[in-house]
Amino acid sequence: MWRRSGAGTERWTNYRDRAISTTDPAVAADADAEADADAFEIRTHRVDAQEHGQRLDRTLVTMAPEFSRNHLQGLLERRHVQVDAAVVTQASRRLRVGQQLRLELVPTAESLAFRPEPMVLDIVFEDAHLIVLDKPAGLVVHPAAGNWSGTLLNGLLAHHAGAGQLPRAGIVHRLDKDTSGLMVVGKTLPAVTALSRDIAARTVQREYLALACGELAPGTRVVEAPIGRDPVSRVRMAVVASGRAARTDVLTLGVCGGVSALRCKLHTGRTHQIRVHLSHIGHPLVGDLLYGGLPLLGLARQALHAQRLGFLHPEGGHRLDFSRPPPADLAAAWAALGAPLQA
Repeated sequence: MWRRSGAGTERWTNYRDRAISTTDPAVAADADAEADADAFEIRTHRVDAQEHGQRLDRTLVTMAPEFSRNHLQGLLERRHVQVDAAVVTQASRRLRVGQQLRLELVPTAESLAFRPEPMVLDIVFEDAHLIVLDKPAGLVVHPAAGNWSGTLLNGLLAHHAGAGQLPRAGIVHRLDKDTSGLMVVGKTLPAVTALSRDIAARTVQREYLALACGELAPGTRVVEAPIGRDPVSRVRMAVVASGRAARTDVLTLGVCGGVSALRCKLHTGRTHQIRVHLSHIGHPLVGDLLYGGLPLLGLARQALHAQRLGFLHPEGGHRLDFSRPPPADLAAAWAALGAPLQA
């Protein structure tokens, strides 16, 4: 569909796999209703005498001054700029008077991140105030670089209408992409506020099953070490003196063949906390290649599952406790060790 919105400006979208040209407002409105999510604006410009010899990227800035140079450079690289109907990707291209420019202002992946995307959610409990769900390994919680769609947040936006009015669609804590297990999500602003407060106050109980490399002695050990961004690698966290306080209780459930079956209890909720703390004491998670773990027992991801979750209902104040067994891959690895799942 084409819709003119002023001199040198058009709006385009791929509507049912074909381009449609119309000046009928009713037709345009119907098409917009079905295809607006994929719409983008086109701007055209004829090079005048004063712009003769000017670099293409400088002219693009005058055509779309509300966008950053980096964004416009990205549009060039992604082949969304034409000079005389030919795609151009060189920012330094010198222009000639009379040439016709075409700029497609395609939305960035980031700008499209917060859109509803229907998906199957494994919901353990739901009422008017909150949702408890079992997140599968491989599902990203929040949109971020490399994962601007297909996240839990996108699924929540599709699951209930109120999610769009809440910060992060009601997500009050997260699990890493390859960690499975229980999460709680608020459905109202009071619930989100109360749950966030309780997590900060450390009254929400979260326990994880984990398989770690090496053999830990029987009993419980407390790992209390501050966590912050790794000064060498920005994709990792690390135990650093300037980090935030973090505590993890680690209970050994069993040991077999150089692997330890553990139950880990979080007292704080730092990024990658269990992964960092276990690596810090020399026993990284099985499958956690980022923190030095080995790919054992057929696991292609870190061996970590959020098994138990307990908290006070944000509205009624009554206690809610949930437990969820590990998924098939971790359950098979656990069975191979012969360790108990309860302790």
